[in-house]
Amino acid sequence: MEKRKDNKGRILRDGEYQKSDGRYEFRYLNHKGELKSVYSWRLVETDKTPKGKRKTDSLREIEKTIKRDLEDGIIVQKKLTLNKFWEDYIAQKRELKQSTATNYKYMYKKYVKNVIGDMNITTIKYSTMKKFFNELIRDKGFKPNSVEIIYTILHPIFTVAARDGYIRTNPTDGIIAELKKSHDWEKQKRHALTKTQQALFIDYVASHEAYSHWLTLFTTLLGTGCRIGEMLGLRWQDVDWQNNVININHNLIYRVQDSGKCEFHITTPKTKNGVREIPMFEDVKKALKKERLNQMHNGFCRDEIDGYSGFIWQNRYGQVQNPHCVNRAIARIIRDCNAEETEKAKKENREPQLLPHFSVHHLRHTFCTRLCENESDLKLIQEIMGHADITTTMDVYNESNTDRKKASFARLEGVMKIS
Repeated sequence: MEKRKDNKGRILRDGEYQKSDGRYEFRYLNHKGELKSVYSWRLVETDKTPKGKRKTDSLREIEKTIKRDLEDGIIVQKKLTLNKFWEDYIAQKRELKQSTATNYKYMYKKYVKNVIGDMNITTIKYSTMKKFFNELIRDKGFKPNSVEIIYTILHPIFTVAARDGYIRTNPTDGIIAELKKSHDWEKQKRHALTKTQQALFIDYVASHEAYSHWLTLFTTLLGTGCRIGEMLGLRWQDVDWQNNVININHNLIYRVQDSGKCEFHITTPKTKNGVREIPMFEDVKKALKKERLNQMHNGFCRDEIDGYSGFIWQNRYGQVQNPHCVNRAIARIIRDCNAEETEKAKKENREPQLLPHFSVHHLRHTFCTRLCENESDLKLIQEIMGHADITTTMDVYNESNTDRKKASFARLEGVMKIS
C-alpha cells in the first residue's frame, strides 16, 4: 500500500494527515478509547510556521508527548485547570482548622487564581512555577514565610494530580530550595532581647505616662511566653488563682475571611501541645490582679466571640485587643524610647543603649531564652512553651547557651594543657 505523503513529499506516519489548508493532523485513541485529533502547521520542528499563523509545537513533538502520556497512563483533558483541582482539593480537606482553611482560600484567591489558575494543569511545568514564585518575590515583595504558605497550598494539589495520573511529576518539587539559592535568602532568625534591653523596655513602659497602661500586658507576655493569640484570647476564667496557673486552651485570631473582611474568631491551639498550664510568677499574678481591679472600676470587656466572653485584654472601647494594635504600640515605644535615650546619651557624652526593632512574638522568644538560661530540663521547657517539636526548643536552648559556653572557656583559659 502506498504511503501517504504531505505536500512536500514527506511520508506521513500512521495517524498523521495533512488537510487541504496545509495543517497537519494526528488522530489517536485516548485512555477512554475515544478518537481525538490534534493539529499543527508544522510537521517537524525545523518547519517554518506560515505567515499569520500562530506558532505551536510541531505535530511530531505533540505526537511524542501524547504517546508518552498514553504509555504512562497520563490522563489528558482540556478543562483540567489548576482552579478546578484547587476547588476539589480544598473541598476534601475537612481536617484543616477553619482558620487555616480560610487563610488558604484568601491566599489562593488573591495570588494564584487569576495568575495561573486558569492554566491547564498538564501544561504547568517547573519553569512555570519558578517564574510564578519569582514574580511573587520580585513584584509582590514576598518574604520567605509568605512564599512557603503559597507553596504549602500548591504542592499537595500537584501531588494529587500526579498520583491520579493527570501529570507525570510535581512541578513544585524542589522549588523552595532553588528559590533560596537564587535569591540568597533564608528565614530571618528571631533573636531574644538581651537582659539589658528587656529591662530598658519594661522600665520605659512603666515610667511613661502614655504607655504605662500597656505594662500589665507586656509583663504577662514576658512572664508566660504565650503566643499573642493565646494571650489576647485569655479570659478571666482561664486564670486559676487558687492553683496559681494560667490555662491555655484556645486562640483568638484576627484574619481575613471569605467575605474579604477581617474578623475575630476563636480557634483551638495549633497542636495538642498548645493546650497546657503555665505557672504564674508573682509579678504576673500582681499584673493580672491590677488589671482586674482596674476593670472592676472602669468596666470589663463586652465582646462575645464564637461563644467566648470575659476576655482579659481590651482596648479603650471595651473591645477585645487587636494583635496589630499591640505591635503598633511596641513600634511607638521603641521609637520614643530610642529618641529619648539618644538625646540623653548625647548630653552625657556616651553611647546610647537602644532597643532593637522587634515584634510582640519576640517577647515570647525572650521568655523562652530566659527560661533556657535558668532551666536545663528541655522537656519541661517544651511543655511550658507549647512547642510541638522538641527541636524548636533545642534551637532556643542552644542559642541561649552561647554566652555560658564563652564564659566556661574563659574560666578554662590557661588551665587546660593544650600546647
